[in-house]
Amino acid sequence: MSKPKVGVVGYGVIGQRLADGVALQEDMELVGVVDVAPTLSTRALCEAGMPYDLYVVEGEQKAAFDAAGIPVSGTMDDLLDKVDIVLDSSPGGVGRKNKEIYQARGVKAVFQGGEKNDIVDVFFHGYANYEKGVGKDYLKLTSCNTTGLIRAVDCLDREVGVERVMVTIVRRVADPGDTHRGLVDVAQVEPVPNHQAVDLMTIMPHIEATGLLVHVPTTHGHIINVCATTKSDISKERALELFEQHPRIRVVKIADGFNSNAALFRYARDLGNKRADMYDIAVFDETIAKSGREFMFAINIPQEAVVIPETTDAIRAALSMQTDRLEAVGLTNKYLGLA
Repeated sequence: MSKPKVGVVGYGVIGQRLADGVALQEDMELVGVVDVAPTLSTRALCEAGMPYDLYVVEGEQKAAFDAAGIPVSGTMDDLLDKVDIVLDSSPGGVGRKNKEIYQARGVKAVFQGGEKNDIVDVFFHGYANYEKGVGKDYLKLTSCNTTGLIRAVDCLDREVGVERVMVTIVRRVADPGDTHRGLVDVAQVEPVPNHQAVDLMTIMPHIEATGLLVHVPTTHGHIINVCATTKSDISKERALELFEQHPRIRVVKIADGFNSNAALFRYARDLGNKRADMYDIAVFDETIAKSGREFMFAINIPQEAVVIPETTDAIRAALSMQTDRLEAVGLTNKYLGLA
């Protein structure tokens, strides 16, 4: 049986990482990536020897790539002739227009968190609602914060049940390089509830959620404080066991030097991870506290790479590669080195 063929539309912060993630999956084939102009990402792709074929959206865009010495393999139409599914990581709002093209060509697609929920069949998370995505044509991922938040909450929910969560998100203001969006000497507050709490309830409707979001002037990672009301009592020791057993959760200790988002970014860089990426969220051991059924802990969200495993799960679901949730996420984890 031939491997499912995958294309990535939009080769930016997320698109680069989606391409890398798919390329690691031994039971999928990355056909190529699509972009509109010679960016730093596509220039780096060229200098690295073009490990992935590059396509343009429109034919006239090829001239700019030719001038930059970046080889182009064709247009997005050419790519769509070759793929079974597209991972759309184009800027928010563009995906809605692209969906019309995918529909006309009979190609399935997975969209990122910047798109509206109404353009897809299922708002998707690999661990929390994999089964709902099986065989569907159009899936949408949750945002980076929501992805990591749901991982942690789902981990507890499947063991003892969770009635409600209240979260406080300390959010990086922009990705590295997005200096035009930078805040200086400020912690900017948004109204309650934040969209991550609302999105969690969409994925996990049996849980009541609300939350506060604060933007801070940093670019590497978010910190989320979670206060969960569990249906049954759970000890810190058992919660730690569950977190440690989860392939996409890393338990770290402040006492060991993991005292910040920056410490985790540096650790990933010291490990030699490409772009200092981490697919797993981190639970800070010393932040775990409980009072009765109220259970509190803090997690770090590596915003640039955290959605890659769940996006890969979405390919498996949409193409019905696996119908069993644990089999599907297990394969994704294996090929990403998370098993």
